[in-house]
Amino acid sequence: MKPNYTDNQYAIVTGASHGLGKEYALALSRRKINTILIDLPDNGLKNLTQEIQKQYNTKSHYYETNLCSKDNIISFASWANEHFDIFMLINNVGLGGTKEFVKARVDYINSIIQLNVMATSILTHQILPNLLNQPEGYILNVSSISAFSPTGYKTVYPASKVFINYFTRGLCQELSETNVFASVVNPGPMKTNEDITQRINKQGFFARIGILSAEEVAEISLRKLFKRSKVILLNKTNSFRRILMKIVPIEIRLPLITKITKREINR
Repeated sequence: MKPNYTDNQYAIVTGASHGLGKEYALALSRRKINTILIDLPDNGLKNLTQEIQKQYNTKSHYYETNLCSKDNIISFASWANEHFDIFMLINNVGLGGTKEFVKARVDYINSIIQLNVMATSILTHQILPNLLNQPEGYILNVSSISAFSPTGYKTVYPASKVFINYFTRGLCQELSETNVFASVVNPGPMKTNEDITQRINKQGFFARIGILSAEEVAEISLRKLFKRSKVILLNKTNSFRRILMKIVPIEIRLPLITKITKREINR
């Protein structure tokens, strides 16, 4: 199914300067979809938008701000709603990591909650009226395969991704009689930067099975979004992992997953 959009409509991508967010921006541009890219200041957004406009001949704008702040989100949304017709919102920005909970800084814990939970919720709320004014509207929220089980040494991160799954499924149902469709994608490990690559390698063979690049995740999830898949699992490996997490009792899988995760901080 091809989405219904015009040359004057835009897709918003958060966390767009690197990793999966950047690949979403490029994948949309290859489809001749105009973009509005958001990330922190001094992360190269200006250069990325210029690259996109030159290579793909589409319109691309950037907005630099910290989405941990509710006021910043509202300011961005007011600007975007005033100047653009938005037909797609990709809530990609997020934060994770592996730490002993007792040793984690309060700011670190708060940032995970603000980016993964608050930013996704508030930005969706502020952009939704614009989406509802379009012939078709799409919301894609980025969760994680981690949402399907709690994990020691990650603690807050999987819990925040559970929120994204439940939030998106509820919103999709609420919007079922409107023109807006909401979907959630649950990627597995992706080697998007050196730190994440090192953490994946430390987890061992199991973590590397069926691993996809950020470019592959972006392409597959957009295709499935436009086919109106409500919950996107990107390959058979991720689907199998989800089934395992459902059928294996938590008393068994939680210690096993935690043991694997602990390798990230013990090596």
